[in-house]
Formats: sequence, C-alpha cells, structure tokens
Amino acid sequence: MTVAAILIFLATLTLVIWQPKGLGIGWSALGGAVVALATTVVHLSDVPTVVGIVWNATLAFVAVIIISLILDECGFFEWAALHVARWGRGHGRALFVLIVLLGAAIAAVFANDGAALILTPIVMQIMLALRFSPKASLGFVMATGFIADTGSLPLVVSNLVNIVSADFFHIDFARFAAVMVPVGLVSVTASLGVLLLYFRRSIPKTYDVTALRQPAEAISDQVTFRAGWGVLVLLLIGYFGADPIGVPLSVVAGAGALSLIAVAARKPAFAFPQSVRQPLPATVGAGSAGTSEQHTVGDPRNTADAGDLAAAPATPDERPAGPRRIPVGKVIREAPWQIVLFSIGMYLVVYGLRNQGLTGELAKLFGFFADHGVLAAALGTGVVVAVLSSIMNNMPTVLIAALAIGAVGATGLTHEAMVYANVIGSDLGPKITPIGSLATLLWLHVLDRKGMHIGWGRYFRTGIVLTIPVLLVTLAALAGWLTVIGT
Repeated sequence: MTVAAILIFLATLTLVIWQPKGLGIGWSALGGAVVALATTVVHLSDVPTVVGIVWNATLAFVAVIIISLILDECGFFEWAALHVARWGRGHGRALFVLIVLLGAAIAAVFANDGAALILTPIVMQIMLALRFSPKASLGFVMATGFIADTGSLPLVVSNLVNIVSADFFHIDFARFAAVMVPVGLVSVTASLGVLLLYFRRSIPKTYDVTALRQPAEAISDQVTFRAGWGVLVLLLIGYFGADPIGVPLSVVAGAGALSLIAVAARKPAFAFPQSVRQPLPATVGAGSAGTSEQHTVGDPRNTADAGDLAAAPATPDERPAGPRRIPVGKVIREAPWQIVLFSIGMYLVVYGLRNQGLTGELAKLFGFFADHGVLAAALGTGVVVAVLSSIMNNMPTVLIAALAIGAVGATGLTHEAMVYANVIGSDLGPKITPIGSLATLLWLHVLDRKGMHIGWGRYFRTGIVLTIPVLLVTLAALAGWLTVIGT
C-alpha cells in the first residue's frame, strides 16, 4: 500500500506539471484522489477532513485573484507602474529598485501569482517604450518574476501557501503579520541586494522619462479605480478584525470581491446613473495580462492566444477614449477555479502519504532539527522544504511538510520556527527551478510567446544563485525575530 501511495502521488504530480493536451490541474488532482480512494490509500472518512482544511484557503485565494483581475482591467497596476517609472527620474538603477519594490508591494497585497503574471507584461511594455536593450529588459523581467515570490511573505493572503499554513496551524491574521512582516522586509531587502548585484551590468544608467505615457491615461474605468482603493482599505481592516470574531478569511476576501464586481458591473443600475460603454472584446484592454492567472491554475498548454494577450497589453491607440464597462463575466469565468479542485484533490493524495506513514519519516528529520534549537529548526526545515518545493512543486510540499511538522510534537518558539520556515521554504524554494510552481511555468510560456525565451537551464542557473542567499538570510531573520518577540 505504501508503494501505491507513492506511485499515485508521483503520477498525479507529473500530470499537474506536464498538463498533457491542456488538462486542467484540478482534474489531474481529482483523478489522483479518485485512484487513491479506489485503492483505499485514503478513505471516504478522510474527505471531510481534507475539505475542512483547504476550503477557506482556496476560496480566499480565488477572491483575492478576482480582485486583482478587476483592478488590472481598470488600469490600476499599469497606473502604479507608470508612476513608479516616473519616480525614477531617468536613473536606471532607481527605476530597477522601484520596479522591484512595486512588485513586492503587489505580491504582499494581491498574492504572488497575480503579481508575477499581471506586472510582468506591464514592465515589458515599459521596457519597449524606453527602448531598453534585450539584455536590460531581461534583467527587469527576471527581477519582477523573482520578487513576486520572495515578496509574498508578509500577509496570510500574499500566497496560497501562506493561507494553507495559517489555516492548518490556526494562526490568526494579526499574529502571522506580526511575525512575517519584519521577516518579509528582510526578504525583500536581501532580494533587492542580490538582484542589483546580479544584474548590475545590464541595468542602463539613464532612460528618457518623456517616452512614458501619463499614468492617468492607463485608467480605463475611473469608478472602479476609485472604488478599488476603498475596497483595499476595508479588506485590510477586515483581515485583522475577522479572526477575533471567528469570521473566515474567505468571507472577508469574498465580500471585497463581490463589492468590486458590483461596481465594475454597475449593479444595481440605479446607483450608477451615468452611461458607460459596453464591454470591450477580449483582445483589447488593460486587463489582458490578468487573464493569465486563470491559465496558471487551469490550462496553460492549451492557451496560446491567452499567452499572447498576457504578454502584450494594449497600446495607447488601442485603448478606448472615455469610460468603459469592464467585462465582469469574462473576469469571473477566468478566475482560478481549478485551484479549488486542485487543493482538494492534491491534499487527498498527500493525505494518502500521511496514512501510509511516509510523512512520519519527514517528521523524524524535522524533529532532529527541533532538538537543536530555534535557529536549527528554522534553517533545517526551511532548506528541506525549499529543496522539496523546487523538485516537486510547492503546493504538495507545503501540505506534506505541514503534516510532518504537526507530527513532530514540538512546542513554543521551536514549533513556530518550523511552521514559518515551512512557509518561507515553500514561497522561496519554487524560484530555484521552473517546475517549483505552476505560475513560473506559465510565466516562462508567456515570455516565450512575447519573444523573450528563457531556457530551463538558464532559469536554473539564475534561480539557484538568486534564491539560496535570500533563503538563508530570511530563515536566519525568522529565528532571530521569533526570539525577540516570543510566542
């Protein structure tokens, strides 16, 4: 039975990464779960347990992505990127730093996948407008993709991995932020230092600010743009206030998504008396980049046209003059619904490994680290999880590691160090290899469609050099910060 559990897991993971003929990751994971149930690797009684663990995390993640897609459609992120580009005042290195910091901020609030796949095409568009060389453009694009993950530590909603871990170990939003915001700042600072050092020769010394459009020109829906700011403020208030009164995170995020959907759709109609244009065709508009998120968690290999759209935001001449109505139905359809199926199915498959005692072997290793103190627990757990994430994808890794950490029986700071090290390893580890996360695979595909090919070998050589020092510094910062603030 142990062999069966391993084979089911490997087969499911292969299908999820390979996605033959555009097979959605959710269907692959559910198929693995069905086989696991049929072979009694897992039992029907395990299903409610798994659903209870993942439902809040996955629905919260979907809601956050819907919010980011709608904001992208109204020009929110391009507006921010153009402002940042102007703040650089023609200094290439300042522009590089500001783009990286913008990516980190977007990742913290809107989740890593949305940051990488929405911001990258916008950055590419700016590079074209500034007439940067291919080498310089590559540096900016790689930095944008890298910071999307290394900047996704601060909040529970910054990464699906964070939500899953917080739910599993019953960590409230405020405690997670208290631990991970300072650690996240260290991660971003270390990332910025490593990126500047690595790409120092390819960053142009100067650029022509006048080649950029005015930020206001990027906004295609002023009503939704303004409402977005209000929703974001209310979301942050809601995140901190929900846990004490027992409201699930998904309810807060879902309420924010529904509010923004209503504004974008101009519903109810009596609240929006001014007429607006009808939805644009799918091939036009600022939000084309956002549609890629759906393909990240669904069907990237069968979406060549979507890749083109994601890689090529509309030019100024293609944008409509005046207000327009955001195609809300299209945004909702293209939300990452496959991640819901994936989370349930993959966790059932992973639960099969737990039932066969395989996570117990990993727990022994983690227990060894725990016996040697907080620093050893943080570094050991984080490095092991990062390596596993880079080899077999971060979502199944964080689930396996969470089960193993739960079986260790450690308490106090040592237990917390292992829990948060699991998050850090699962957030940063995927940057070592292209298969570490599904978003990275699609990100590479989108770049390839745009004419910027990054081979897997090139990616690995860059990823491992960038990731390892940031990972070690961040894990050490975690151990030090936990020692300062206590449990």
